[in-house]
Amino acid sequence: MAAESKSASPPDASTEGVVRSWAAKLRANLFGSVLPFWREHSFDGEHGGFFDCLDEDGDVYDTTKHVWLQGRQVWMYCRIINMLRTSTDASVEERKQTARLFEQAEQGINFLRRHATAANGHVYFALASDGTPAQMQRKPFSACFLAMALSEWARTLPADDPRAVAVLQDAQDVTQRMLGWTRTPGALGKESLPGSPKLAPLAVPMMVVCVVKDLVRGRPELGKLEVYTTAVARAVAEIKSHVHAERKMVLENVGPGGEYHDSIEGRQLNPGHAIECGWFLLQHANETEDAELRDLALRVIQWSFERGWDTKHGGIWYFLDAAGRSPVQLEWNMKLWWPHCEAMIAFALAFVTTHERKYLDEFVRVSEYAFSHFVDAEHGEWYGYLNEEGRVTHRFKGGPYKGCFHVPRALLMCSELLAQYSKQR
Repeated sequence: MAAESKSASPPDASTEGVVRSWAAKLRANLFGSVLPFWREHSFDGEHGGFFDCLDEDGDVYDTTKHVWLQGRQVWMYCRIINMLRTSTDASVEERKQTARLFEQAEQGINFLRRHATAANGHVYFALASDGTPAQMQRKPFSACFLAMALSEWARTLPADDPRAVAVLQDAQDVTQRMLGWTRTPGALGKESLPGSPKLAPLAVPMMVVCVVKDLVRGRPELGKLEVYTTAVARAVAEIKSHVHAERKMVLENVGPGGEYHDSIEGRQLNPGHAIECGWFLLQHANETEDAELRDLALRVIQWSFERGWDTKHGGIWYFLDAAGRSPVQLEWNMKLWWPHCEAMIAFALAFVTTHERKYLDEFVRVSEYAFSHFVDAEHGEWYGYLNEEGRVTHRFKGGPYKGCFHVPRALLMCSELLAQYSKQR
């Protein structure tokens, strides 16, 4: 259970009103717009799996299937299915969606189990529509989301169902392969040349925490296994090495001991990623009742948001430079959907953790920007890419990097968190 700040003051009626209003708005957008868009347009009834390259109106503009997005969509569907099955607040209309989501998730997980993994155990990045291998990356992220899809699918089945046992074992196998790759330089074939700086990326330990914590959630027997406790402890320590408190920033890439590296990569800041990192740490701190880590996580969220928020136009910048130099990424000042989704989760979690109104106010600020700029009331779902002024630059709703994940995850988690707060009153 989230720890409540002793210094938190009792909320007034306006706080409760804001909470209830936003919880309802988020849930309505999830079940009335976002889920129907993916359910109606992305499913491939011929081969299984999902088309993830969808235009503004849901039209498929490329039939390539990106494995990490396939895994994310299966995970998302299963997460919603499992929530609806246990919820006492779900409406009749929401529950009606369960059967269709289950059918598509089952076809999706079967497609992944047939086609996602190469003979050597590596996981493809992209597949043709029929599952033929199309692209392999030298990164562990496709495996991460395959593991999460398998893990959450197992939860949709009865615990004693032989299929659930087999799928959960598959999830553990993929997870343990992924953990091995992250600890073994070059394991995926990515060559490290002698002249390249030895920098550690933030994304890897973050995904270790995400995947392992998701695997062991509600499975105490797995949570006690040393392979997982050690992996999470090591990953949290590595994440903390990216946090430079004296600079009030989270660096994307640091030296082996967390050192600041004065280079393009070493100075790179990604505010949305740092905010996501913060809520990962906060969630872990709440679960482990680690007050020191909780306080660090709250600072990380606030520092990263304050640095990343565009005070002139609103929204969160994509990239910044730690030394204040001009970022080399041409898209540095764009406003993307996913950092705003992560900030919504981070501030909702911070509010429920502390009951401090300032976090609710920041949640509202981000959410109002997101709903007024990204949401497509006509066709459903959210646009993903805006320019600095907040105008849509790319009309598609799905592509190689945007799928059925960040938006529905934020809507679901935030609505659940706000509902949790209301129930605590």
